[in-house]
Amino acid sequence: MTALAWAAVATFVIAYVLIATEWVHRLAAALGGAVIMLLIGATDAEHAFFSPQTGVDWNVIVLLIGMMLIVGVLRRTGLFEYLAIWAVKRARGRPYPVMVILVLITAIASAGLDNVTTVLLVAPVTLLVCDRLGLPAAPFLIAEVMASNIGGTATLIGDPPNIIIASRSGLSFTDFVAVLAPIVAILLVVFLVLCRWLFRDAFRHDPAKVSRVMAMRERDAIKDPRLLAVSLIVLGAVLVAFTLHTVVHLEPAVVAIVGGLLLLAASRLDPDEIARDVEWHTLIFFAGLFIMVGALVNTGVIDQLSVAAAHATGGDLWVGSLLLLWVSAVLSAIVDNIPYVATMSPIVADLVHANGTPQGNVLWWSLALGADLGGNATAIGASANVVVLGIAERYGRKISFWEFTKYGLIVTVITVAICVPYLYLRFF
Repeated sequence: MTALAWAAVATFVIAYVLIATEWVHRLAAALGGAVIMLLIGATDAEHAFFSPQTGVDWNVIVLLIGMMLIVGVLRRTGLFEYLAIWAVKRARGRPYPVMVILVLITAIASAGLDNVTTVLLVAPVTLLVCDRLGLPAAPFLIAEVMASNIGGTATLIGDPPNIIIASRSGLSFTDFVAVLAPIVAILLVVFLVLCRWLFRDAFRHDPAKVSRVMAMRERDAIKDPRLLAVSLIVLGAVLVAFTLHTVVHLEPAVVAIVGGLLLLAASRLDPDEIARDVEWHTLIFFAGLFIMVGALVNTGVIDQLSVAAAHATGGDLWVGSLLLLWVSAVLSAIVDNIPYVATMSPIVADLVHANGTPQGNVLWWSLALGADLGGNATAIGASANVVVLGIAERYGRKISFWEFTKYGLIVTVITVAICVPYLYLRFF
């Protein structure tokens, strides 16, 4: 590597250590790292702000703004209180069944929606449930964001890396469901068992609080029926457009921001008040991360790592799929999996083409599983993780980098390990 590449790696490592140790606020660490990357020439304004490969992913930023506006309006209808009471009643106030319900809702929704959108909708409900029952919110939020990353793996549209893989490989929506949905179903069952063990200390509740919630009527929580009806119509239209984005040819970011602004206009609420609900700190943190990772791509660091991994296979398809699975999981835990998959896809395409058999597609599935599941390993491994940590901090339930990561590493190692026999039995 060149001296500039080594300087970029050093800058990224220092920023990552600061984020992980929380010696400085994660926002300051990400922005500081981005500024240094610009100053040393690892990236420039053109690459940092305008390049789709190495710059800020404005589609993600705008998508988040649009969905945060929708959630801000929905919060004022009482819908989240309604859903919180409903979930508690279905579980009879028992903490672990409550977690199971929320995890399953999150995972299933993430298969049909972007997982960031799902956690934006589920997190407010979770905070209310925990408030009502006197439970710690962190274990529930962590479980949900991990469920969103697992559930999003099942379909072509569930996680952004899958969309990149589909465009490069020519694999269809049906192909993704046929290959990935069965293993995701297995992983969800395993994950629910893990939750019972990992978060066992959180499953203590106050019977008095449970009794009070069980006595409540869900309908009484709805504050503005007109606004709720309008909000659900707009949200439904946005979700349908997300699902049909390849048919209507509208990017999810465009759909989200149009839906958010339309709902804001129809709500007759104070725009300044709704804008305060947008997680601006989280959005700026994302921008800093994008610039730092883009600098690693721009200086060839990620490309060299990807090529080295590809060459290490020695032409053996099974060894190649195993190596790709685990390397993807490790790298996606450290850097955002979107630029990683974008960089690795051409290399995998060459390997699949060189293999020349349908069995070679196992490399695409290894890349998808490793990149999607690896995002659970650390607090910044996936976009949904960062969003949930931002929401938790905003509501005074701060989740530290290591509080998330100590659970994430266990979940990632176990889920990725389960994929090994599945890939072997399915393709070999």
